[in-house]
Amino acid sequence: MELTYHEDQDIKAFLKENRDQFEKRLLEEAVNVRDKIEEIRQIGNINLLENAHKLVLFVVEGRGEEVVAFANQEGEAWARFSLTLSFKLEWVQAIRRTLWAFLHQYDYLKGKQVPIDQFYAVEKEINQGIDQFLNRFFIAYSKFKDELIESQRKMVENLSAPIIPIDASISVLPLIGSIDNRRSASITEKVLMEISSKRIQTLIMDLSGVGEMEPYVIDQFLKMIDGIEMMGCKAVITGLHPVVVKKVIDLGVSFGDKAILKGTLQQAIRDYLLP
Repeated sequence: MELTYHEDQDIKAFLKENRDQFEKRLLEEAVNVRDKIEEIRQIGNINLLENAHKLVLFVVEGRGEEVVAFANQEGEAWARFSLTLSFKLEWVQAIRRTLWAFLHQYDYLKGKQVPIDQFYAVEKEINQGIDQFLNRFFIAYSKFKDELIESQRKMVENLSAPIIPIDASISVLPLIGSIDNRRSASITEKVLMEISSKRIQTLIMDLSGVGEMEPYVIDQFLKMIDGIEMMGCKAVITGLHPVVVKKVIDLGVSFGDKAILKGTLQQAIRDYLLP
C-alpha cells in the first residue's frame, strides 16, 4: 500500500491526503457491502464512503458529541428505509480495521516508536469512539422502529373503532372482531374524546360484528358506558350476539341498566333519525 506522507503531517491531514487509498482498502475489507453501496445510496440517499471518512475524522479527533449526533442521524436513516443492519455492522467493523491499518502506516512512515502506554491509550480512545458510534446507532435505529410500530398500532386502532357522524348530534360506532383489554382501553379513550370534541349527544354502538367478549372486557365496556353517561351522552347498544348476552347474564349485570338496547343498527337509526 503506497501512501503519501509529509513531514510534521498530523493524522487528520494524513487521512485526507490518502483518502483514495483509504477507500480502496475499506472496500477490500467490506466484501459483502461494497456491491450494495450504490443500492443503499439510491434507497436512502446515504453515501457510505463519504460517511466513512466523516466518522473516521470524528473519531481520531476525539469529537464525541459529533460521533453521537452522526450515529443518531445514521440510525434513524437506516431505520426509516429499512436497510439491512448486518451491512451496517460489517461496514463499521471494516472502517475500524482500515483505520487501524492507516494508523499503523502513519507511525511507520513517521519513523515513530510508540511507547506501549501511549499505544494502549490511543487504542482505547479509537475503539471507544467506534463503539460509541455503534451503540448510539443501534439505539437510534431501535427508537425509530419502536415509534413507527406504535404509530402504526394507533392508526390500526383508530381504523378499528371508527366513529361515524349521522347528524350534528348522533354518531355510530360499529365494532368488529375480538376486543381484548388493550383494544377496549383504546376504544374507551377514543369514545370519550370524540364525545367531547364533536359534542355527540347520542352514540349508537353496534356490536353485531362482535361474536365474543370476555368477562373482563364486559366489565370495561360497562365502565365505558358509565363514562359516556357522565359526558352527558346517551348510549345506545345494538346487535348484541347471543353468546355475549349469555355472558352478561352469567355475570349478573345488564347493559340495559346503563344503555338503551335495540335489536339492530337499522332499527336504532330509524328510531332516532326518522320522525
